[in-house]
Amino acid sequence: MTHEFESLRPALAYLSPDETSQIEQAYEFSRSAHEGQFRKSGEPYISHPLAVAGILAGWHLDAQTLIAALLHDVVEDTPATVSEIEARYGKPVALLVEGVSKLDKLAFESEQHAQAENFRKMLLAMAQDVRVILIKLADRLHNMHTMGSMPAEKRKRIAKETLEIYAPIANRLGLHSVYQELEDLGFRYNHPNRYQVLAKAVKAARGNRRELVDKIKIALQEKLDHCKIEATITGREKHLYSIYRKMQEKNLAFSEVFDIYGFRVVVRDQPTCYMTLGALHSLYKPIPGKFKDYIAIPKANGYQSLHSILFGPNGTPIEVQIRTADMNRLAESGVASHWMYKSADAALNDVQTRTHRWLQSLLDIHADHGDSPEFLEHIKIDLFPDEVYVFTPKGKIMALPRGATAVDFAFAVHTDVGFHCIAVKINYELMPLRTQLRNGDHVEILTAANASPNAAWLNFVATGKARSHIRNYLRNTRVEEAAALGERLLTNAIAALHPDGIKPEPAVWDRVVKDYGLQTREELFAGIGLGRKLPLVVAHQLLHVQGEKTGVPAHPHAISIRGTEGIAVELAQCCHPIPGDPILGFIHKDRGLIIHTHDCTSIRAFRTDPDKWLDVEWEAEPGHMFDVSIKVIVGNQRGVLAKVASAIAEHGSNIGNIAMEEEDGSPYTVLFFTVQVENRMHLARVMRGLRVLPDVVRIFRIKGRKDGRAAQSQ
Repeated sequence: MTHEFESLRPALAYLSPDETSQIEQAYEFSRSAHEGQFRKSGEPYISHPLAVAGILAGWHLDAQTLIAALLHDVVEDTPATVSEIEARYGKPVALLVEGVSKLDKLAFESEQHAQAENFRKMLLAMAQDVRVILIKLADRLHNMHTMGSMPAEKRKRIAKETLEIYAPIANRLGLHSVYQELEDLGFRYNHPNRYQVLAKAVKAARGNRRELVDKIKIALQEKLDHCKIEATITGREKHLYSIYRKMQEKNLAFSEVFDIYGFRVVVRDQPTCYMTLGALHSLYKPIPGKFKDYIAIPKANGYQSLHSILFGPNGTPIEVQIRTADMNRLAESGVASHWMYKSADAALNDVQTRTHRWLQSLLDIHADHGDSPEFLEHIKIDLFPDEVYVFTPKGKIMALPRGATAVDFAFAVHTDVGFHCIAVKINYELMPLRTQLRNGDHVEILTAANASPNAAWLNFVATGKARSHIRNYLRNTRVEEAAALGERLLTNAIAALHPDGIKPEPAVWDRVVKDYGLQTREELFAGIGLGRKLPLVVAHQLLHVQGEKTGVPAHPHAISIRGTEGIAVELAQCCHPIPGDPILGFIHKDRGLIIHTHDCTSIRAFRTDPDKWLDVEWEAEPGHMFDVSIKVIVGNQRGVLAKVASAIAEHGSNIGNIAMEEEDGSPYTVLFFTVQVENRMHLARVMRGLRVLPDVVRIFRIKGRKDGRAAQSQ
């Protein structure tokens, strides 16, 4: 029995003697395994796992968690194995140790990739057993307390990670005191000078304000005693990082932050919470708009309390939180309450359900993004949810981050609802999908079977889940379209190289796909369609592997273009090709196939490089309207614009845009139109219809604009 373990023993009083004995055995095993290892501070290494176990014992976690905490560095830093731990302490402990061990840093391309990978592993471990993250939070808390001996640069990096990831996780899991402590420690090492200045200011103010705080506390107690309400009142000081954040967000000086102190009132039951609120509002007037009822609508992490900011003595704002003892335990311990207070308490079960739902939403995002930095971006969005609460058509309450829109709500209801939403009714009125939701809104999403996500949604969605699903859909759509185009390009290239026709065997495809380091033909087709691989080169490889001898390649058969292929085919903006125009196709890296007219001036430099262009032709009946620009010079007469617009409409063409140039004193006005036509013949009909107008002097088709000058054809 060692002196170090004796320091932990008092904290284990809530456990049985058998459990305490098992924990002591685990301590001896860990101490022996870490023998001869020291921390940077010079202390024996065993002091760290012992301190982590002590923190978890303070949260009254079960014996398995404490044993895993004592052993959490054994697998990484000593010869001991997970199998050995399982044999000694059972599979649950081994899984916890393995889960925590997997969260250690690995070598990755960048710090961002490393952080994303670590968080991915943490997430997967949390999904299996949330105790893994409780151990990790205790581990991080002790490390933050003992960072003094580390280099300044490393301290800053760890502090930043703590503020961005670990403190928000503690908050989402309802570990309020851990959350505040991690924030203050992260602030201390991330901004040491600001921390020292603010800590000094708070210490100085503490003495000046103590008398006021005591006076308010006595007044609150006397009022509740007069109303025969039993309550325990405690004064609390805002933690430093909270004060700093408020100063930053509202651009305040320290002297302008009045609510450094708040008061917590703990009462017997829920009805008494509301009676207490009424009593305190009769003592000090409430500040309008500063009351929040988290009892009726709990936070996403299960937190419940009444919050009200009151005008105290001399007009000083004071914050009061009113809750029951059970709510208070839950506020301090969050998801850890499941182990701390064994009961069938509905509130605790609700916390477990909410935590599971949150973890599941993170797993959905992980399924889409894996270990990419994009995944970490989505997670950070979800870790800072200053929430709004809205109602579904059936009256169910849903919590969303502040700034969330109707699209975020749609994806929160169900992924399919998000994919197919077309409109929203907010409080029974039709509103745009980009509308930001407010507390108490009644939200109903309207859907259509043929609707799909729009790239513009990424400009306003606020949740990681919505952003992740939209990006994933757009990415998959782009790949599917590119693969379809790539297959056509490759078929065409094979036919050009081997006019008799050839169909590569499956084994040939497998070999070529593997040579490119890909998994499937579809990936190869997509690479061709996106311009990352030239079809003639791939065709050569297929034919070579097939064992055929190739001659001089003939020109490929022209590829049919509809103009509606979407992302994989782009109609060039410099010449605006339309059906009937002679066209060429140019492969561009990442943009796919770009269609130009034969006489487009911007492609002259490429015409001499046959590897970069392909013959393309329009399908017989594309069945699609195309934008084309025309320039019309007209006499400067009243009503001439209306006459020209009417003539365009009479010939079955829509007007997309109109611009006008008029020089002072000139008898002519220049009109620029973007019109929609089916093909070149349709454009000719429109132009003929305009030429017969008496006021039209000349008319041109504009092939492109640069610096205001147009390449024109009459």
